[in-house]
Amino acid sequence: MDKLTAMQVFSHVAEQGNYGTAAHNFNISRTMVSKHINQLEAYLGVKLINRTTRQQELTESGHVYYQECQTILMAIEQAENTLQSMNSTPKGTIRINAPVSFGNIVLAPIVNQFLLQYPQIDVELRLDNNLIDPMVDHADVVVRIGTLDDSALIGRHIMNYEMVFCASPHYLAQHPPIASIDDLPHHDCLGFSYSKSASLAGAHSQLFGKRSFRLLSNSGLVLIQAAIDGLGIILQPQIVVKEAIQAGLLTNVSVLIPPDAMPIHLLYKDKNLPLKTRTLIEFIIHQLE
Repeated sequence: MDKLTAMQVFSHVAEQGNYGTAAHNFNISRTMVSKHINQLEAYLGVKLINRTTRQQELTESGHVYYQECQTILMAIEQAENTLQSMNSTPKGTIRINAPVSFGNIVLAPIVNQFLLQYPQIDVELRLDNNLIDPMVDHADVVVRIGTLDDSALIGRHIMNYEMVFCASPHYLAQHPPIASIDDLPHHDCLGFSYSKSASLAGAHSQLFGKRSFRLLSNSGLVLIQAAIDGLGIILQPQIVVKEAIQAGLLTNVSVLIPPDAMPIHLLYKDKNLPLKTRTLIEFIIHQLE
């Protein structure tokens, strides 16, 4: 029995309450998850988990063993981080999760430069507009837009999203002039559709009201292209539409007052970061200065 792996699998089952999530995150079968648990129970001579058809609940012994496992696993991780920090060359894989538009337009070019500078580091960049919990999804770094909720995660502020209304010159020439936010009901608007991340969606609802949108998308790139094609007015982060405005493809509708800027943070689980992760975070912050 690989005791360390068995402890890691058991801890994950204890946290998630089911075998399926553990199987997915460790890339093993549910049968193998069950085998690890059974081997641990046989080795310890106690029952750790009460199994039902719907979920798995820890026994009293299971709760005690889980707490001890956490202490051991955190000590191992700290030892690995310390040794890696002693190595002047960061290496390994970093898992990053970011909102789709920010990831495509802002973060991806920075990550590309980072990879060129650090050839021994690999990055898995996942783009998702849902609120990801690093504790559950095993992301090393998560980009979060908007005000942070209270949590055990550590947040590092990296920039603010300054929002602007814009549309194509052709659209503005073909439609009634805009003097204030009250004119929006007479115009075609393009908006965000977010499932769990409410920051940008809330800003759209507040400023555009309850009117219907010509186009809804969870991709800023889709909305920007639609605006360039003359379909309507968008509310987008200034950094995302800057190049299109500079190229004359979009015009800032400056008479419309955008919402307050939204903070953007990098979230991670522990202040004692591996060298690879700490290096990436500092690189991102430096690039955005």
